[in-house]
Amino acid sequence: MPENLRNENPVLDGIDRRLVELLTANARTTTADLARQVGMSAPSVADRLRRLEESGVIRGYTLDVDPQALGYTLAAIVRIRPLPGQLKRVEGLIREIEEFVECDKVTGDDCFIARMALRSIGHLDGILDRLSEHAETNTAIVKDHTVRRRLPPLR
Repeated sequence: MPENLRNENPVLDGIDRRLVELLTANARTTTADLARQVGMSAPSVADRLRRLEESGVIRGYTLDVDPQALGYTLAAIVRIRPLPGQLKRVEGLIREIEEFVECDKVTGDDCFIARMALRSIGHLDGILDRLSEHAETNTAIVKDHTVRRRLPPLR
């Protein structure tokens, strides 16, 4: 559905909220299992899911992969401040460098706040070297995830 046709503030009832919570816990839950858990028929649940998708509440169904299982033993948060005239170049580099697994363009002194998956400190240095002629960076190594990505309140 085109972005301009989406409902800006879709109203979620208790069943919609429960469906979103169940799918957040396990995106592979079948429609039949969802229907059982919310006390509805599978076709009714399928219709609700379709409406949640069309309204943009559900953007997709994802897989949660542990980076450590792939050899990425470090995570880092990098604040990135492009040098004058380098904003588009830096944005392009962030998109190009696969170790940047998430990035937000923000207000304030820094233009970007990014999350990286890394194999070592040396790995970090090599990536930051690619940015150094275009931006200033400030990096923090993640010690632990206090709050994993979660849903905002569904009320």
